[in-house]
Amino acid sequence: MPRALYRLFAATLMMILTVAQVAAFETKAKAAFVMDQGTGTVLLSKNADEPLPPASMSKLMTLFMAFEAVRDNRLSMEEHLSVSQHAMNYGGSTMFLDTTDKVKVADLLRGIIVLSGNDACAVIAEALSPDGTEAGFARLMTRRARQLGMDNSTFVNSNGWPAPGHRMSMRDLAILANLLITDFPEFYPMFAEQEFAFDGRSPGNSRNRNPLLGLGVGADGLKTGHTSEAGYGLVGSAMQGDRRVIFVISGLESAQARAEVSEQIVNWSFRQFTETTIVRKGDRLGEAGVWMGKDLRVPLVSDEDVTILLPVLGSDNVPAEIIYHGPVQAPIVEGQEMAKLVIRPEGLPEIQVPLVAERSVPNGGFGVRLKTAATVLMKQFGLGAEQPVEGNS
Repeated sequence: MPRALYRLFAATLMMILTVAQVAAFETKAKAAFVMDQGTGTVLLSKNADEPLPPASMSKLMTLFMAFEAVRDNRLSMEEHLSVSQHAMNYGGSTMFLDTTDKVKVADLLRGIIVLSGNDACAVIAEALSPDGTEAGFARLMTRRARQLGMDNSTFVNSNGWPAPGHRMSMRDLAILANLLITDFPEFYPMFAEQEFAFDGRSPGNSRNRNPLLGLGVGADGLKTGHTSEAGYGLVGSAMQGDRRVIFVISGLESAQARAEVSEQIVNWSFRQFTETTIVRKGDRLGEAGVWMGKDLRVPLVSDEDVTILLPVLGSDNVPAEIIYHGPVQAPIVEGQEMAKLVIRPEGLPEIQVPLVAERSVPNGGFGVRLKTAATVLMKQFGLGAEQPVEGNS
């Protein structure tokens, strides 16, 4: 069967889609990554795959693994854990734990999220570590990160304390943030808590450092980070209406700069882009040729609504085409994937949408096979027209 790559002009979409290129967001952050969660559209990527010191933002991985342990009944929120000398010795942001404490897991998790407790991370790490050490847990963190697709993350400890080789990329942190939001909705509200006064021990460290919480921009997470090597960073998320944006920034020079850039990114993401449903489930977008079938062509439809992110202001048509290898051999089953609708909004990543057969097409029977074979033979001997067999292109 002769097959070729076909590109069909999607005229219906050209009448629907308009877009203008949005000016790239200029940020002072050393590295940044901004993603629209619902559509997966990357709005900004700056050094996003470079492994960098993540500071306390890497605590999100410890939290993720703790949430998994609670979900799998390997850890209980009401369980009390002992504090080792190693955990107590951590400086920086802490819950001021000591070796006489037995602390409830729920308090440790809030201590990590709200207070950025280095000691709380170590307590969780030692409880879940294969060998009872924080280093053993860090190796487990790295292995789990690889399983989750975070290929530019390597952990040396549980909390982001400065250490050679402890690295994460901005894209990896965004992947992790998305997993925390989608996989653990029962725990995610903790990230929006602005205060946690654990046992009254540290009035000076009871407030969440996330500068966006309480600003009325829909921010509800996730984690700040700061060391002299990493600068100031934030893994943030905000939701307005039905849209959620996830962003990661790092390498800023001050907490004020972090706050300003974070708010700018959230406002830019929601004000400059909007979700648009461009295709409805069952919309007929084109046809594909069928080889040796009862029908010569089969309509192509989307099997789901297609919503994409577009800049708010539009002026030019968006290129869109249907691509498939054909003609397609019968029989064809209703719902069988046949082609791709490729949409190329200017200034945004290409979007590919699977298209399926609207209906089944059975084999064409003896008469169709005989006619097709005769036409092919005539072409081979130069006796027929140069055009393809009807319905097969």
